[in-house]
Amino acid sequence: MVKCTGKGVLKGIAIGKIYVYRKKEFALVRTQVDDIEAELKRFDLAVDEAKNQLETLYQEALETVGEKEAKIFEVHGMMLEDEGYLEDIKNMIRENCNAEYAVKEVGSNYSQMFAAMDNEYMRARSVDILDISDKVINILAGVGDDSIKSDEPVILLADDLTPSETISMDKDKVLAFVTIHGSANSHTAILARSLNLPSLVNTDVALLEEYQGKTAVVDGFNEEFIINPPDDVLQELTEKRDKWIEETESLKKLIGEDNVTTDGRRINVYCNIGGVDDVERVLESDGGGIGLFRSEFLYLGRDTCPSEEEQFESYKAVLEKMNGKKVIIRTLDIGADKKADYLGLEPEENPAMGYRAIRICLDQPDIFRTQLRAIYRASAYGTASIMFPMIISVDEIRKIKVIVEEVKQELRDAEIPMGEVELGIMIETPAAAVISDELAKEVEFFSIGTNDLTQYTLAIDRQNQRLENICDTHHPAILRLIQMTIENGHKENTWVGICGELASDTRLTKTFVDMGIDELSVSPTYVLELRKKIREI
Repeated sequence: MVKCTGKGVLKGIAIGKIYVYRKKEFALVRTQVDDIEAELKRFDLAVDEAKNQLETLYQEALETVGEKEAKIFEVHGMMLEDEGYLEDIKNMIRENCNAEYAVKEVGSNYSQMFAAMDNEYMRARSVDILDISDKVINILAGVGDDSIKSDEPVILLADDLTPSETISMDKDKVLAFVTIHGSANSHTAILARSLNLPSLVNTDVALLEEYQGKTAVVDGFNEEFIINPPDDVLQELTEKRDKWIEETESLKKLIGEDNVTTDGRRINVYCNIGGVDDVERVLESDGGGIGLFRSEFLYLGRDTCPSEEEQFESYKAVLEKMNGKKVIIRTLDIGADKKADYLGLEPEENPAMGYRAIRICLDQPDIFRTQLRAIYRASAYGTASIMFPMIISVDEIRKIKVIVEEVKQELRDAEIPMGEVELGIMIETPAAAVISDELAKEVEFFSIGTNDLTQYTLAIDRQNQRLENICDTHHPAILRLIQMTIENGHKENTWVGICGELASDTRLTKTFVDMGIDELSVSPTYVLELRKKIREI
């Protein structure tokens, strides 16, 4: 038996045969070309074919995992139109170099350049550059993408997986992903969660051919990958998997039930979403509303800000689908690991503590006004609330309210209908938690963002894998700040929710209920599990 550990992407257990996934390799050497123009034409045709393949992948991803996850292939298509990237390759070809080698060299150089950047989002693009370069090289060399050659579903073991590889695979043949590299924020992890596959990344396992066909278990609960388990261990894990499946199915009996404790206390359980496509999962899981609509996804993967009309249509669609249930839209939270170059975001020493979120909106009010107009216009079609991220002072809220009132007056003057809209803020800085007694006098609700609150309180970058062992999300300081925020909010009749990862941590549900929390907003996957926990308190 071989037992390995990794970073869990999703809770659950998968049992099956290992499929060792290796990319097709071929000798890639520099050769001299006789006809440079013909080689340039061959390269152009390969780029066109790669774009066609990416469009196919985009449509497949759109149908399989939704618009948010599909956007990566739009980004890849945009990269294949980058003039600097293409011209650097053509310049190498003009030096009598074969196209395959030129693409490999330039792609590698660009990838290293991105990997060396300070920003986490830009570093992640280094993998994307290699992905599109490999795609063009495969087309030039006549090498097709690998497919899973198995008659039964398998646990796919790989060094790493690109977005193209992940989405191209026959999902009916994949029980789980296990990769040696990658992070919980990688595209493979995002797609695994979307496909509801219990998977591990950053796993301390070797990619050995001898593992091919061996029985293995992916235990997403204990973050373990067990190869060739003995009969007694396999039996134990099979029973654990069957119990998990049974419990998951039994949770569906709670659809339609209320989130009420045994002594009659009601807790709202809402959902976090990234776009219109996620609403179906909210409805299927019986979420009570949307506690966090991450509007920044409308701004990513493009060259310009989304127009007022484009935003209005997205907000309106979500509000209409939710049919009167509350939808809390977080205003633009760009910055740190979420970059949009057209906003003039320069590299920073500490981007998580830099020019981001509400700081951008107040500094570039035209962008802020456009988003507010779109939200208020959409509010006529449902129950909308707005919350503002990264607040640290009362002064910021008062500036926001002035702009909000100006936007509302513009819409009234134009006789554009609006609904009643609650205003709230995110408590995700220690500063906001400490002065929450003053902030509560200015707004109607708080939503505690425990991800950022944790990193700012503990001075630990949540993206830093080396510090995961000391990043205690249950640290007493964090819990005290949450308790303080709830108490101060309630003194001013301001309701308080949690929309960060801790909201779905059922080990803390009773603690939060005892503190007096009013709402918990989680991924749709966790709604029924959380409902069950609340009903047992």
